[in-house]
Amino acid sequence: MRSLSFLHVCAIRLTSFSTYLKTSGNRRSAHSYEDSDEVNVRTLGNAAKNVQTTKTQAANRPQVEALRDRPHAQVLIIGGGINGVGTFRDLALQGVDVALVERGDYCQGASGASSHMIHGGIRYLENGEFRLVKESVVERNRLLKIAPHYVKPLKTTIPIFSTFSGIMAAPMRFLTHKQGKPQERGAFLIKAGLTMYDSFSRDGGSVPRHEFKGRAKALTELPALNSGIKYAATYYDASVHNPERLTLDVLQDGEKAGLRADGVAGARATNYLKVTSITKDGVELTDQLSGESFNFTADVIVNTTGAWVDETNKAMGALTQFMGGTKGSHIVLDHPELLAACNGGEIFFEHTDGRIVLIYPMGDRVLVGTTDIDADMTQDAVCTDAEIDYFFDLIGHVFPEIVVTRDEIVYSFAGVRPLPRHDETAPGFVSRDYRIERAERAIAGATVPVLSLVGGKWTTFRALSEHMANDVLAVLGLERKVSTAKLAIGGGADFPSTEAGIEAWIREHTSESIDATRAAVLLTRYGTRAEKVLTFLAAGMDTPFASTHELSVREVEFMVEHEQIGHLIDVFIRRTSLAFRGLVSGELLSETASALAGPLAWTKEKQEEEILHAQDILARFHGVQVASLID
Repeated sequence: MRSLSFLHVCAIRLTSFSTYLKTSGNRRSAHSYEDSDEVNVRTLGNAAKNVQTTKTQAANRPQVEALRDRPHAQVLIIGGGINGVGTFRDLALQGVDVALVERGDYCQGASGASSHMIHGGIRYLENGEFRLVKESVVERNRLLKIAPHYVKPLKTTIPIFSTFSGIMAAPMRFLTHKQGKPQERGAFLIKAGLTMYDSFSRDGGSVPRHEFKGRAKALTELPALNSGIKYAATYYDASVHNPERLTLDVLQDGEKAGLRADGVAGARATNYLKVTSITKDGVELTDQLSGESFNFTADVIVNTTGAWVDETNKAMGALTQFMGGTKGSHIVLDHPELLAACNGGEIFFEHTDGRIVLIYPMGDRVLVGTTDIDADMTQDAVCTDAEIDYFFDLIGHVFPEIVVTRDEIVYSFAGVRPLPRHDETAPGFVSRDYRIERAERAIAGATVPVLSLVGGKWTTFRALSEHMANDVLAVLGLERKVSTAKLAIGGGADFPSTEAGIEAWIREHTSESIDATRAAVLLTRYGTRAEKVLTFLAAGMDTPFASTHELSVREVEFMVEHEQIGHLIDVFIRRTSLAFRGLVSGELLSETASALAGPLAWTKEKQEEEILHAQDILARFHGVQVASLID
């Protein structure tokens, strides 16, 4: 069995490599696919060279055809990260005719490379960003209520090694926004910060207040902690275990809101469609899967392309210098001892260099991050060996008896934060707040307002989207009709609020063809939208995958029909968490490619090309070498 499996994999790779050489054009093409939610200036005009492969497979993309058939909207949003998608949903709810285009896949850039936290940002208090922290805490509490299927309370512990350290340094950091010589924050400063943090939750707070513990009690609860601690502070924030799927939920809510009574789609969105230039007829959009281009016009353009806002503006004929992104990297570990040491909560602390870092469980894996380094926009955003060494060092600082090796890393990722240009300001002190820049562009004989988003963070996407939508409505002379503050997101509607409720939901949706384990996977992946998936699965002959119990042939077909799959890799990184958890095997790649072949009209050659493409993305950007399950 081992020899047959090895020969089969070799044959696929040799055939696929030949195809890859014929179609890729250059080795940087995978970067142009995977690096961001936005236009990349290095690949503008090079659509034909991208690894987006053969030009016959995208003939039936109804989302693209919907834009081509009616090439105008009141608003065109460029960028399908969480802030662009949130603005899309908000405008659709107001009855605005809105279109969104994304050059890669949704939530592919910084939105998909976050620390998976929904948090107020306690450390921003020291920067004086009180407005941002208050808004973030309020929005965290809202997301716990309106997106409970993905956003969960996260118990967080800060190990503290001194009492008064940092009291003199903190005012200087507050006034100058410079790090200076690293000096740890002691219990006094942390207590003051947490007290202020709690005060922002007084209205509508949905998490417990902070608590201080002495050394003995802290080590009783977390015995693997560094025995040199003097105190431990515990407070609650929140985590989002699947930000990519939350982004999809927000997008689909927008599409649904824009569906008019006469059947016309007032909210249209598509991925793998890139802004390539401005022509006399409008904004040129190029399909990254077919290579075909067409022009599109809008009354207002919204640029939500994150760290690439300036490059997007350049593509539209304007030079701006708004952005100064920083790179943040993370690793994901399969390490049962470290998982147990965290005891179900996050460890959030200041490392010896002054950087705030984190260690916390994500299911049966442990996420460790993050770095904060000025980004070189000419280079791939990847987690480096030096950053991995840094992560191992910080784990050793908090859990000195736990040994971690590279063999336990199942996934790594990096992204560029969409921060404003900051010149000499240290990365850790760059504002995480946002602003909206307005300019006028001459496009297709009209003067078109262009609103560029500078900054923004995951936690505040709903409030930010509301702000951006209000600015757009003002330009259009329209009034807001609906607030999103209490509006459930996607599969968060009627999601069970207790463990008993979740167990009851699973029992109610178990059948001869769907066992309890499968029902639980679907509820975790889709929230209450899993009912729609289950109906789809039951409407035809389904075949469970042999390589994983978490997928079936019809579920993949559902993803194609409802979630705009463009590439094989989309399934593993942004429609499921299989890549994040290190569960992608050679067999799974082959089985999924086969399941996609029918609905996407992929030839055998195309399937093999997509397998190679997925392997390349996983290896170069995530440090994953795909292995066979068959030994």
